[in-house]
Amino acid sequence: MITLIVIGVIVVVLIFVVMGSYNKLVALDQKADQSFADIDVQLKQRNDLIPNLVETVKGYAAHESGTLQAVTQARAAAAGATTVDQKVQADNMLTSALGKLFAVAEAYPDLKANTNFLELQRELSDIENKLAAARRFFNNAVAEFNAVRAQFPTVLFAGLFGFGSEKPFFEVSAADRAAMNAAAPSVKF
Repeated sequence: MITLIVIGVIVVVLIFVVMGSYNKLVALDQKADQSFADIDVQLKQRNDLIPNLVETVKGYAAHESGTLQAVTQARAAAAGATTVDQKVQADNMLTSALGKLFAVAEAYPDLKANTNFLELQRELSDIENKLAAARRFFNNAVAEFNAVRAQFPTVLFAGLFGFGSEKPFFEVSAADRAAMNAAAPSVKF
């Protein structure tokens, strides 16, 4: 009789451990998904601004068609991305293309003085700041999910419940990292 009670207690404890692990994984998975949805909202707002920005620049720098076309293609790639990895790559490509577009704008004083361009640039900068915050929140949520998924005893059950693989982080591309390491920004007065 005591053996049956001991076995029953062990089974009940195991059930609670499995339920607790599953519930924690589900909660962390939803937190990561929600934080990625926040990134998506910011990416959508940025993508909506880009046609106006390209049209404004096109009016002043018509012979910079290569740069404008690169921005348009990067925006299309970002809009068509469906997975986290594709969105990360497309976002990095679009960020790089926008950086080149603003570098082109430096060569056109009339464009730099255009109030529409300045307003679009300010809005884009504001969205980039919000994107950076959303990426940090997403990466924290992913780190927490991946850590819990890899901890004992959750690692024993994660694969059984469909949480077998780690979630990818929203990372800076190798090209952007190289550009950041190449030279410190200069301040001109």
